[in-house]
Parts: sequence; structure tokens; C-alpha cells
Amino acid sequence: MKIKRREHIDGVKRIVFKIGTSTLTHSTGLLDLNRIEKIVRQLTNIHNKGIEIVLVSSGAIGAGMGKLGLKKRPKTIPEKQAAAAVGQGVLLHMYEKLFSEYGKTVAQILLTKEDILNRKRFLNARNTFFTLFNQGVIPIINENDAVAVDEIKFGDNDTLSAMVTSVVEADLLILLSDIDGLYDSNPKENANAKLIDYVDTITDEVKRAAGGAGTTFGTGGMVTKIKSAEIALSSGASMMIVNGSYENIINHALEGKNVGTFFKAKQNPLQGRKCWITYNTLIKGEIKVDQGAKKALVEGRKSLLPAGIVSIDGLFEKGDIVSIIDSLGNEVARGLTNYTSSEVNIIKGCKTSLIEEKIGYKSYDEVVHANNLVIIGRENCDKEAEE
Repeated sequence: MKIKRREHIDGVKRIVFKIGTSTLTHSTGLLDLNRIEKIVRQLTNIHNKGIEIVLVSSGAIGAGMGKLGLKKRPKTIPEKQAAAAVGQGVLLHMYEKLFSEYGKTVAQILLTKEDILNRKRFLNARNTFFTLFNQGVIPIINENDAVAVDEIKFGDNDTLSAMVTSVVEADLLILLSDIDGLYDSNPKENANAKLIDYVDTITDEVKRAAGGAGTTFGTGGMVTKIKSAEIALSSGASMMIVNGSYENIINHALEGKNVGTFFKAKQNPLQGRKCWITYNTLIKGEIKVDQGAKKALVEGRKSLLPAGIVSIDGLFEKGDIVSIIDSLGNEVARGLTNYTSSEVNIIKGCKTSLIEEKIGYKSYDEVVHANNLVIIGRENCDKEAEE
């Protein structure tokens, strides 16, 4: 499998690294400065080769726990936010000090899920990242735990790192974890579990092999890593899971050595906007369509016109993401709507020539244009990517 890895590793221009809490801290929750320094040195060496890097770092709550003398991870949101507020400064100060010793400048970017799900803020984030790249700065990312609540949280930095990979159009995502990679069964429960070193396609079998809980101080498990792989691979990036505690692990991974688990990127990735639509969970409403419209969308890759709309559910504005369902309630597509929910409710079932007569204006013939629409389902998404 080594040859296959090299085909996708050689020539990468931009890499996102995610470092888990268990990699950054001792079992006490305090930062493992020796390990962090070694990781920073490896990242600096990669940056010196002309490869742009992004570091998605966990550890803010863990660092705050150490600073505050807490023995267990906080359970309530206010306690977690307080620990993160204290720890974030500790974490950034450490990174800034270590990277500066090697002549590197870093920038901190705190994100919430809403920053990715909102199209305008998503584009603003992209612009910020690319400006930093042009200036040779290394962005350090973390979820804004000090202010985020469950409704706007990614929930884990595996998902955050995959979304960032899509935002910055990276070639590779490397997850540094406390496990060697993906096993065919849980190695903590099965002593004969075998490491899966190469994944060409994320199948149901791969998903079943994913394990469960993380460590005392972390939040991510193997299930979230597989979900992250789906996002990263769909955006055109390969992904690796490696054990961050191993000596020189990052260099070994990029040298094509057979470490961890390697997930191969899709050859025909979804375009940035369509990947964003596919994995966006901020769906504002549903539009039910008839069989003819469903066939036009799925088989013909056509836009959604008012004539094929049966009914709507929910309140949405222009530019919001809507779910398009069939008569049985199955989601067949999702996309950005050109009209509000009240307008769609008025023009549903109508010919496009009647839109202006019905609502007083017509900006578009299509309720959802094909360019802003993604067919839902693995097979359909693969077909979408090929076009």
C-alpha cells in the first residue's frame, strides 16, 4: 500500500493537521511540552519546504484544567467555557513561543459551527485563511469553546478539522490521535484486532469498524474520525490517522511510510460550494416535489422549477439551504433557494412564466438552480462529482 500513499502524498501544497487533546497533554490534563515542541519542530520543517499548513489544535479545555487545578473534565457548559477561556491563552502563548523560536509567525482563529454554515461567514473565513497563507503565517484553529453552546458547536475537533480542510481546499488532512489508526474491531476489547492501513472507499464495513469513546480529556472517537474522512475525501483531500505520541510521526507520514491509516481522496471531488451544501446541517426548511421533478433533479441534473413543487415546510429566506424531499418524505437533494418560503408557497405548481404575476417580480426561473444543488446519497454524490 506504500506506493499508493506516495501517489497522493507527493506534491501536496497545503496540509491541515489536527492535534488531539490526548496528544497534547499528560494523563493529568497538563500540557506535554516535550511532545508539543517536537511536533512544532516537525511542522516548521514542513513549512520550510514551501508547504502551507493549518494547525487545528485541541487542548484549550485541558490546558485550562491544568491551570485551574481541576482533576476531571468539567461537565457543565459554563465550567467548560471557563476552562477554555483560561486554557486558550495558555495554549496560544505556548504555540507562539515555540514557533517563534523557529522564525515562524502564527495567527489564532476561533471558529464556531455557524462560521462555517453561514455562507457569508464561510467566504470571509476563506479570505482570511488565504491572506494568511500569502503572508507566510501559520493559522492555529480551535473551536470557540469559551462562547459556543451546543447548538453552534462542532462537537469535536475532528469534524472542525475536516470542515477547515474543505474551506482552505487542502490536499491532505492528518489527524494526530492517541490510537495507531482504524482497526477492523475495537483494539481495547479485541486483542486480535488488525490495523487497516489503507482505505480506498468508506464503505458500511469501514463504518462498522469504527470504535467508540475517546479519552478522559478528549471528545472525539473513531466514529467522528470516519465522518471527518467523508467530508475531507469529498472535498478532494486525502486523510491520515496516526498516533501523535510516536517519535517523528509527522515526517514518517509524509515520507510515505506505512504508518496509521490512509484514506484516499475521491478522484472527482465535489466543488467547494457543493461540498459546503452537502455537509451543512443548517437546513431551514423542506420542499416536497412530485415524481417528475424528482426524476429531473436526480437523473437529469436539472434545476428545481416551481411547477414540480407540491408543498413546503418551514420558514426560509433567499440563500438559505433547503432540503428537497419526494412524496414519501425521503431527502433527494438540498440546495440554496432563490426565493423565500412564503414566495415558494405562492408559486408552487406554477409555470415559470407566472412567477412575476404571482409575487410581483421574477429574479430567477428556478427555485433552486442546478449549480447550487446537490443530490443526496453516496452514489448520487459520486455522480454529481463526476460532472
